[in-house]
Amino acid sequence: MTSVVKQFGLFLAPHRDDAARKEQAIAADGLGYGAVWLGTGRNSVGDLAFVEDLLASTERITVATAIVNMWVDEPETLAASYHRLAGRYGKRLLLGVGVGHPESVTEYRSPYDKIVDYLDRLDAAGVPTGARILAALGDRVLKLAAERTAGAHPYLVPVAHTRHARSILGPGKLLAPEQKVVVDTDPVAARAIGRPYVQNPYLGLRNYVTNLRRHGYPEADVEGGGSDRLIDDLVRHGSPETIAKDLRSHVDAGADHVAVQVLGPSPDVELVHQRQLAEVLL
Repeated sequence: MTSVVKQFGLFLAPHRDDAARKEQAIAADGLGYGAVWLGTGRNSVGDLAFVEDLLASTERITVATAIVNMWVDEPETLAASYHRLAGRYGKRLLLGVGVGHPESVTEYRSPYDKIVDYLDRLDAAGVPTGARILAALGDRVLKLAAERTAGAHPYLVPVAHTRHARSILGPGKLLAPEQKVVVDTDPVAARAIGRPYVQNPYLGLRNYVTNLRRHGYPEADVEGGGSDRLIDDLVRHGSPETIAKDLRSHVDAGADHVAVQVLGPSPDVELVHQRQLAEVLL
């Protein structure tokens, strides 16, 4: 089973370069965050080279992929990389895997079957169930996450989804939603930072939009750049203390762990805000 047991970690998105993310991961290790979740986008990461670099550069923090795209990296390649690292780093390594979204690949077919086949092949290659977590939004994939992996890592979800996801996963399975935040008490300034990270590409992707509509956001909220209500829910803002209270609402709704994506105008500012949040969260 993974060692992600602390309630809060950091989601490090691929819009920052690896040097900046490495600095943030090392700082997160010292601050006491439970995990760093490495956003991968559409990139091939099956060799886990950057994951290995972070594991070697830190002492205790869990390093998770978020997520390995099943259409990009073959499960056998990922499994070989897992076995290369597992003997040395063990439970500090967590494989986040998922099927992505239809718009990201030209050969996108039968996503559920793709997930099942991928997990079957990870099984055959000896990757333990507890060493992997599944990106999941809808009920069918959440149920699969409960049956075949350590749990679920939903991305871009409100607290209502966290509550629902726990009801589907049941007890004893890791639920680790991602939550974006901007440390700024000015709502206009905070939305100016946060809205682009919601609008592009997610409000143009049907699986995310469908999920948001399912959990309380009608067409008026998801069209265009998203309503202020939607942006405020998906990108929490305020003082560190206010944001900490908002993040704990995911825990109250059933999350075991929240992957906090701190958004700011630069990596250095994000690092400062990650430290400020650690002071009130950890």
